[in-house]
Amino acid sequence: MISVAEALERVKSSVKLLSIEQVGLDGALGRVLAEDVAARVGHPPVAVSSMDGYALRAADLATIPATLEVIGEAVAGRGFGAVTGAGQAVRIFTGAPLPAGADAVVMQEDCERSGDRVTVGERVSEGRFIRPAGLDFHEGETLLSSGTVLSAREIGLAAAMNVPWLMVRRKPRIAYLATGNEVVMPGDPLRAEQIISSNSLALGAYVRVLGGVPVNLGIAGDDAESLVRLLAGAGQADMLVTIGGVSVGDYDLVRQVLDEKGMELGFHRVAMRPGKPVMFGSLGGMPVLGLPGNPVSAGVTAVVFLKPAMEAMLGIGGGGEPAPTALLGGDLTANGQRQDYLRANLGRDTGGNWVATPFAAQDSAMMARFAAADCLIVRPPLAAAAKAGARVEIMPLRHGLLSF
Repeated sequence: MISVAEALERVKSSVKLLSIEQVGLDGALGRVLAEDVAARVGHPPVAVSSMDGYALRAADLATIPATLEVIGEAVAGRGFGAVTGAGQAVRIFTGAPLPAGADAVVMQEDCERSGDRVTVGERVSEGRFIRPAGLDFHEGETLLSSGTVLSAREIGLAAAMNVPWLMVRRKPRIAYLATGNEVVMPGDPLRAEQIISSNSLALGAYVRVLGGVPVNLGIAGDDAESLVRLLAGAGQADMLVTIGGVSVGDYDLVRQVLDEKGMELGFHRVAMRPGKPVMFGSLGGMPVLGLPGNPVSAGVTAVVFLKPAMEAMLGIGGGGEPAPTALLGGDLTANGQRQDYLRANLGRDTGGNWVATPFAAQDSAMMARFAAADCLIVRPPLAAAAKAGARVEIMPLRHGLLSF
């Protein structure tokens, strides 16, 4: 067996950064930027008012109250074309361009209007209630960086930058194949000895929210002919993921079939729990990740290996960020020789600290507990016993759509 760290490094170093394509803003949600993006305009492009009121010269308010002549108005999208001189004011609305000659805005609540005269009851300093040109950003300023996963906020920013299209990484095509004579799809006729194929549907959803295109190859029986036939559909994929059939039983044929097709094995068995029989290799240049068949083992190994592999394909992150931590919500015994991933709930203590409380039962077939978990508590090999309140590393499972 190899360590999780070594296995993860082999997986990440074996995948390739995907090519670039152009998308419009309406199709950019969740995509990954492949190039830095600079603003094509400044924002705001000119000085504008941040209040409804009157634009004027602050020097005209040396004596309060001051009565000024109203010579026009400025609204958003249409400014006042003349210069504001001494003793004059322009009615102005939020977002409207500041008239030439004016250097401040007084709120309408501090004014009394009578015909073309306005009496101002409060002093203001130069620049008051004015958003200067470029307050938010300037033309040519780089505001979006390569590797950013685009949320609604970044898309809104790109629009404000007058950028109608973006260069993003192509979505990785992840082909996946479930195995087992006992596995059937939800809703199909079910014999007493059969189980539902939850893994393949969960994996397909996970691939999609991680920014990929899931390619479901189906369910192969526990025979070489069935495996060979369905594996033929993975030819155009960026990665092949198999589910089940990678252990050492008489009917675990996935590795045997892949070996016969020329797979170069990277590793088989990792010192982790759950998920020890995970496998990784390369078939004709295509990375192959073999996940265990137990539902929680498949889910945990997808979080540990598939997610960072897809992030490497998309150019997301570069590592180096500290792992998130939480306080332990219950006592733990000493760990064995495998890195452990305990399903746990997250909550807050009275001091506002995150607290991760592991479930009492951690069986790798308990899908309901996995679905209820907020995070995985990561325990290194041979970790000493830990008391409640100790700080532990966690892997969050609930973060927006990117939830397994």
